Amino acid sequence: MNIMDFNVKKLAADAGTFLSRAVQFTEEKLGQAEKTELDAHLENLLSKAECTKIWTEKIMKQTEVLLQPNPNARIEEFVYEKLDRKAPSRINNPELLGQYMIDAGTEFGPGTAYGNALIKCGETQKRIGTADRELIQTSALNFLTPLRNFIEGDYKTIAKERKLLQNKRLDLDAAKTRLKKAKAAETRNSQLNSARLEGDNIMSEQELRITQSEFDRQAEITRLLLEGISSTHAHHLRCLNDFVEAQMTYYAQCYQYMLDLQKQLGSFPSNYLCNNNQTSGTPVPSVLSNVIGSSAMASATSGLVINSPSNLNDLKESSGSRKARVLYDYDAANSTELSLLADEVITVFSVVGMDSDWLMGERGNQKGKVPITYLELLN
Repeated sequence: MNIMDFNVKKLAADAGTFLSRAVQFTEEKLGQAEKTELDAHLENLLSKAECTKIWTEKIMKQTEVLLQPNPNARIEEFVYEKLDRKAPSRINNPELLGQYMIDAGTEFGPGTAYGNALIKCGETQKRIGTADRELIQTSALNFLTPLRNFIEGDYKTIAKERKLLQNKRLDLDAAKTRLKKAKAAETRNSQLNSARLEGDNIMSEQELRITQSEFDRQAEITRLLLEGISSTHAHHLRCLNDFVEAQMTYYAQCYQYMLDLQKQLGSFPSNYLCNNNQTSGTPVPSVLSNVIGSSAMASATSGLVINSPSNLNDLKESSGSRKARVLYDYDAANSTELSLLADEVITVFSVVGMDSDWLMGERGNQKGKVPITYLELLN
């Protein structure tokens, strides 16, 4: 009976507190009650925490989309994570494409040029798929998990303490309102010398001191938590560096795999690799040549060419000049080279002592070195 009586009293007290806060909040919104403002430093900390939470969620969600574009797969992984179970391993898109290529190559015949090329491409795609899987795992561990821990851990604690601070402020302002009303009533009834009103005034002052103390304590707790946001930014910066390093490793692996694949394809007869009777050399995109240097790219590209056309070899051995059509865009890396646009026609000639992968190109008054693999001599 005593326990039940205690529970009823506690429930009634909680209901009274909730009602008092609701009344205070409503009166503040209507402009009928004063509101205790937080100090500027605490307000700035609260704003910084909220901003951090919003952008961390956006970055985390978009990173998940980048690593796993399939929304159904993301939902499945989320469900397994909530069930604390390991999601079943699934084949990714590069691996699936690679398997199709290998199966097709096997069907067409590994001894045929096309079948052999399909098998080599398939093996490379599967290696890219493995690299993609490693990128996802590394990024999830070193980047996504810390961001998620902040949202689901640290920020939830901050939000909880912030809510408590809001409640303490409402209690404080409600106490201030009651004291103000008690003093006003005491003034109106001072001629009656009412002892009851004086007692209410004393109780309101005591309540105000208690609620002020609780508010100050909660404000300090909240402030200490919020000041940890700067440490959170520093931690997330380290995680971001880890993510960038994982991406750098992934793209470097993919580039090397494709470079090796093109060298393997270069072992096939040129008539299998020609397209519309053009030179079979495959250029590396100009943006890469800007990154790692045209000389290195020209050297790498030359390894991908099956055979230099005989007319180019003849030109290298002669001292004459010829017209040549540019096959691919090329950005000059320095003043000794000549930038090229696909399909334009320039004059080219050989210079004694020049690297075998280069010719001297001329367009009007412009002159400079051009990579031989980007050209097709005209008759």
